[in-house]
Amino acid sequence: MIKLTLNGAARQFDGDPEMPLLWFVRDIADLSGTKFGCGAGLCGACTVHIDGAAARSCVTPMSAVAGKKVTTIEGLSPTGDHPVQKAWMQVNVPQCGYCQSGQIMQAVALLKQKAKPNDADIDSAMQGNICRCGTYQRIREAIKIAAGVKA
Repeated sequence: MIKLTLNGAARQFDGDPEMPLLWFVRDIADLSGTKFGCGAGLCGACTVHIDGAAARSCVTPMSAVAGKKVTTIEGLSPTGDHPVQKAWMQVNVPQCGYCQSGQIMQAVALLKQKAKPNDADIDSAMQGNICRCGTYQRIREAIKIAAGVKA
């Protein structure tokens, strides 16, 4: 039996310990904000936080989250008013929107590590998150707004 905390609630899982966390989040917890992208941990669409750090849920087995705290986009802010989410809306970052939950979760993790990132910090932290629509400039601008380094 794998016990974890998902978005602040105690959960347990008694299935295959090698099942990717992504499928637990989407199929068992019924949270659809975390997206399936590449299935290899390369695109970032499935990014969640595990004990506060960004992680690719498509390649994280359930066994790796035993006793840990997992936060999805739904758990970031139930009302969608996290500073990064507000900045995303202010700048109108999404185009198709598919990658945006992963982008936001990666950006939040960056700001936890570096409160006032510069362009190089942002580019480095966000390089593993792919946006097929190419909204990278707006993503960078939103991160800077959320960090208070750009008005």
